[in-house]
Amino acid sequence: MGRFVVIVLDSYGVGYMDDVPEVRPQDTGANTAKHIFETVKGLKLKNMESLGLMNALDYENENMKKNPDAVYGKASLMHFNADTFYGHQEIMGTNPKKPVMEPFSKSIDKVYDSLIKKGYNVVKKGEKGLEYLLVNDCVTVGDNLEADGGQAYNVTATFDKISFEEEYEIAKVVRSDVKVSRVIVFGGKNVPVEDILNAYETKDGIYAGINAPKSGVYNEGYFVQHLGYGIDPEVQVTTILGKKNIPVTLIGKVADIVENRYGESIPGVDTAYVLEETIKAIQKNKNGFICTNVQETDLAGHKEDAVLYAEKLKISDEYIGKIKDILEPQDILVVMADHGNDPTIGHSHHTRENVPLMIYKKGAKGNFVGHRKTLSDVGATVAEYFGTEKPENGESFLKLII
Repeated sequence: MGRFVVIVLDSYGVGYMDDVPEVRPQDTGANTAKHIFETVKGLKLKNMESLGLMNALDYENENMKKNPDAVYGKASLMHFNADTFYGHQEIMGTNPKKPVMEPFSKSIDKVYDSLIKKGYNVVKKGEKGLEYLLVNDCVTVGDNLEADGGQAYNVTATFDKISFEEEYEIAKVVRSDVKVSRVIVFGGKNVPVEDILNAYETKDGIYAGINAPKSGVYNEGYFVQHLGYGIDPEVQVTTILGKKNIPVTLIGKVADIVENRYGESIPGVDTAYVLEETIKAIQKNKNGFICTNVQETDLAGHKEDAVLYAEKLKISDEYIGKIKDILEPQDILVVMADHGNDPTIGHSHHTRENVPLMIYKKGAKGNFVGHRKTLSDVGATVAEYFGTEKPENGESFLKLII
C-alpha cells in the first residue's frame, strides 16, 4: 500500500456529453479545456501535458501536444445535469439518484409537523405562501436563494445560540422529509438572530428564505455540511477506508460536501493553499487516500473569465509537478474534473461535459484506461488499490495502471 491522490480540477471538462442536445441543449458545443486554450493563446501546462491532457482532449496546438507515454482516459457523468456536490459523491462511489426540483413551500407543512413531533419549537414566518421556518428561535429553514430555484434548501443558524451538532440534527429531520438535491446546513458566530431574520427575501414569487451572504453567517466561524438526496456515506470509499483505519484526507471544497467522519477534512478555496495542504498530507501520511478539490477554476468559469481560469490552471499545474516529484513508486496520482464550466459558452452555469483522467505512477506509461461510464470508477479503483470492498457504484481500472 501507499498513497492514492486524487486532484479534482473543479469544472475542467473536455467536451460535452452525447446526451447534452437532449437533456441540456444550452451546453451543446461546450468544451472547457479546448476553449480556454483557444482563448488564452500560449497557455502552457507542461505537467498536465505530460499526464495526457491533450490525449484525453484529443486536441493539439503549438504549445500543447499529446504524450504517447501517458496513462490517461475520460469519464462521463452518471449524475444528472452537472453538479459539484453530486460529482464528488459519484467520485466516492455513489450511484446517483435523481432528486426533484421544487420550492420549500411544497414541503413546509410536512417538515413543520416532523420537527414538532421531534419536540422542537417551530414557527412559520414570512409572507403568506412564501414562508420559512424558525426553529428553537435560532435556526431557519427555507429555500436556498443563491442556487437554481428548487434545487436546495438552507438550514441557517447562529452558533451563538446553538452548536453545529444540534443544528445538524434539525437538518437531518429536514433531509428525511424532502427530495430536493441538497439540504445545506451551516452557520456562523457573532451573528444576532435578528440579522438572520432581517435577511429574509423572496424570489420570483415562488421561493422564500434567508439571503445567506446578507445574514452575516459567512463572516466569522462559518461551518457548512451538505446533505444530499439518496446519499449513503456507508457505501462511499471514504467511509469504507475509514472503517479499515486507512487514513483519508479531504482538502478544499470536497471537505465541505463529502462525509468523512473517520478522516481529516481541511476546507479551503485558494488554489495554492489547498495544493500546499495536499503536499503536507502526502508528507504526513505514508499511506492513505487524499482527495483535493481546486475550486477556483470553477469560480472563474462562473465569472465567464477564461483568462482567470487559465491563471488558476497554471498554479495547479505547477503544484501537480511538485506533487509528482514527491510521490514514491507505489503511489498513484489521478488528476480529473467533476463536470465542465465553459467560460465561452454564453452562460455562467456548469456545463455537462466528459472529464479527463490523467494518471501518474512511476514506471507506468503508454496506456488508455478507456472512456469510463461513471466518475465512480475512480472510487472503485481507490478501493481496489487499498484492498477493501467496492463502493456502491463503479468498476476499477487499477489493472490498467499497474
